[in-house]
Amino acid sequence: MTDLTAKPDVRPANPNFSSGPCAKRPGWALENLGDAPLGRSHRAKPGKAKLAEAIELTRKVLQVPENYRIGIVPASDTGAVEMALWSLLGARGADMLAWESFGSGWVTDVIKQLKLDNARVLEAPYGELPDLSQVDFSNDVVFTWNGTTSGVRVPDGAWIPADREGLTICDATSAAFAQDLPFDKLDVVTFSWQKVLGGEAAHGVLILSPRAVERLESYSPAWPLPKIFRLTKGGKLIEGVFKGETINTPSMLCVEDYLDALKWADGLGGLSGLRARADANLKVLADWVEKSDWVDFLAKDPATRSNTSVCLKVTDPGVQALGAAEQAAFAKSIAGALDVEGVAYDIGAYRDAPSGLRIWAGATIETADLEALTLWLDWAFRGEKLKLPQAA
Repeated sequence: MTDLTAKPDVRPANPNFSSGPCAKRPGWALENLGDAPLGRSHRAKPGKAKLAEAIELTRKVLQVPENYRIGIVPASDTGAVEMALWSLLGARGADMLAWESFGSGWVTDVIKQLKLDNARVLEAPYGELPDLSQVDFSNDVVFTWNGTTSGVRVPDGAWIPADREGLTICDATSAAFAQDLPFDKLDVVTFSWQKVLGGEAAHGVLILSPRAVERLESYSPAWPLPKIFRLTKGGKLIEGVFKGETINTPSMLCVEDYLDALKWADGLGGLSGLRARADANLKVLADWVEKSDWVDFLAKDPATRSNTSVCLKVTDPGVQALGAAEQAAFAKSIAGALDVEGVAYDIGAYRDAPSGLRIWAGATIETADLEALTLWLDWAFRGEKLKLPQAA
């Protein structure tokens, strides 16, 4: 008789499957950061050179057009998105798209903080996308490319017209470096390097198209802008921000860590190599889900499934028969069991999302580690299922 409680023979070499901050690149070591100009001003020549190098390597690896500006800004992706919202919105109506918690957060900021009375909200439940055909591109459009807390991404940029009147403001924090971003369809792109590249947290990246720059230089919002959000002076873009002269003091250790990750990515072949690794990781999980009788993707449409933040729901009939609180507790017990074993850390669903599991599958994750993880997920499910009253 098979022992359902027997532990798998193989373990992930790296148990870090958190969706942010994410796993460091394979082979990472603190010693790799020895060239960081610590104890020096970021405005001194070495610091400015490092920041400029980070911007240009970002352009190369992410394939950002030459006429787009790239700036390193404070407060992670949140800071980059807020700078865009506060600086650019209000010139025309706004369509706000939300299908998970971060998109919903941007809706709250625009409706309740900026108090735009010409904002329209298009929402969808976790696991689905709003009807993209209903977006009005005479408005500015704000959306996440990849819903980090739902595992649902837009499939491509075909739904965005080239001749749009408004700006497209895209939070791409868990998509950048793993998914194709059609920059000709995007006017503002934001991300933090703590996601796909596994960099140290607290810094964001803001990418602006020429159309976004034109808006900044021709429009002044009705509300006051905190110093940390200001991108113009005297009606002109502060170009230094996009050459490495940051708005506030960056951590040069974090910048060095980002450079280390960018150079690793460049060595893989850049964006195509990073995307291939993430796609291979998603395939491992998709193949496992297809054979599983207890779990499924939260994303209903395969074309919208994220290859980075993979969100799963427990579909076992016995668990589904439980109340909502008990279902949530069951999913947490699986994550907790794997945490105790040192097999997988931080794989519980996001606090605002439906109960389940969230497994990071981005480019810094090794495919072999995900293959091993699936064995342990099955083990943890069996063990926790045996503890349920109906299993007695």
